[in-house]
Amino acid sequence: MAPSADGGGRRQDAMQTLITGGAGFIGAHLANRLHGQGWLVRVLDDLSAGNPNHLSSRIFLQRGDINNIPQLWSLLQDVDVVFHLAARVSVPASAHYPKEYNAVNVGGTVSLLEACRDVGVQRVVFASSATVYGAQAAQPVKEDAPVRPAAPYAVSKLAAEQYLFSLARLNGFEAVALRIFNAYGPHQEAPPVNAPVIPRFMQDVSHQRSVLVFGDGRQTRDFIFVDDAVDALAAAALAPDVGCEIINVGSGREVSINALADLIGATVGKAPNVLRNTRESGGVPRLVADTAKARRLLHCQPQVPLEEGLKRLFALHKA
Repeated sequence: MAPSADGGGRRQDAMQTLITGGAGFIGAHLANRLHGQGWLVRVLDDLSAGNPNHLSSRIFLQRGDINNIPQLWSLLQDVDVVFHLAARVSVPASAHYPKEYNAVNVGGTVSLLEACRDVGVQRVVFASSATVYGAQAAQPVKEDAPVRPAAPYAVSKLAAEQYLFSLARLNGFEAVALRIFNAYGPHQEAPPVNAPVIPRFMQDVSHQRSVLVFGDGRQTRDFIFVDDAVDALAAAALAPDVGCEIINVGSGREVSINALADLIGATVGKAPNVLRNTRESGGVPRLVADTAKARRLLHCQPQVPLEEGLKRLFALHKA
């Protein structure tokens, strides 16, 4: 879905953007999409997790620190919209390094917003996280649900949201926060420690290694293909009437971890050898997005079902 300017939204002609964290998993997909649509794209990334090889060679990439305000001033010149994706993203690691997560995810957001204020950026689109919800009895989760962040990563994302809206109101720029659920897709890395579940399961099943499931595996999640997440981000740059709004970005489909392992097994053509670690929790028991607000404000409807997304991912995995 391409961004549009229907209903009084921004024009996309010769739009200029800075994407922080733009060499990361979602950021690189977003940068390439916007560049292909004629946007003038700049990327800032410290490359601690990002991969410049995933970006078009025609996209300007600056390696740097999100807390370097003079560098931000330079990169923000003539920019219309900022997509803020720069962050430390591992929930387990945040428990060990809360100070670092606060410095990057919260302090970096404040630094960016100060620079946006100074330069006169018109809109900031922030990639927040569904982890801010924590355990919720009512499912699907709506944006007005009480937040219960459990890990320092989730706390940092919630704090960044509050700074975003506070400084937007004080300084007169537009801001929208997208709470992204479990995005997956091509170029998502699977590091040896704390890897996202889908690339980890796909690698393990493909190589006939044991698939480690925490808890009983009945916990559910909402998995959204990266192209659908990028649709929502791009739409949020141009949509009218989204100032200081929080919007869920998910598929609206609830899938258990046990069912996910079976789906990946069916996709790969090998039965998963599931090894359970019941001594450790699998996290919150249920989490699925209510997507009505995204449909209403962003006109976004996920297009890639989980089964199709897994097939696309496995095709690349085999290549």
